[in-house]
Amino acid sequence: MLGPDRYAPRLHDVPHEELEAAGIRGLIVDLDNTLLGFRETELGQEHLDWVERAHDRGFRIVMLSNNFSQRVRTLAAQLNVSCIPNALKPLPFGFLRAKRRLQLRRREIAVVGDQLFTDVLGGKMCGLYTILTEPIEAKDFAITRLFRFFERMMLPERRTP
Repeated sequence: MLGPDRYAPRLHDVPHEELEAAGIRGLIVDLDNTLLGFRETELGQEHLDWVERAHDRGFRIVMLSNNFSQRVRTLAAQLNVSCIPNALKPLPFGFLRAKRRLQLRRREIAVVGDQLFTDVLGGKMCGLYTILTEPIEAKDFAITRLFRFFERMMLPERRTP
């Protein structure tokens, strides 16, 4: 249940062609430490370009975040994607709302995020394909730092302290 279907160093390292070959047409993407670093306000050009190419290829994208509404909406608008803030991941409610917005079947949706116990677990509970990325930076919310400790225990070969 906790093992991701795929690993990637960063979101922009996931090839669109690979997703298409797997039948993926929709993406549920995490915000903090997946699209941008902790408390950063500017999206990196590599992620802006990746999302733009995803749009050009016809992917539907929803940003799903446990972060507060205004921050999520502002960044989602920069990417021209739908968003669901305050998602309470890993609970399934936000994932299911995102699935409805994408209007796709479970097998056509991938969840991309940096946390095993929120992004991957929530995606798996909903029957979605999951891609675990490395966090962009070591800084994080206090509760996330606790989860990172347990992640390192479960994935010692991947996670750095």
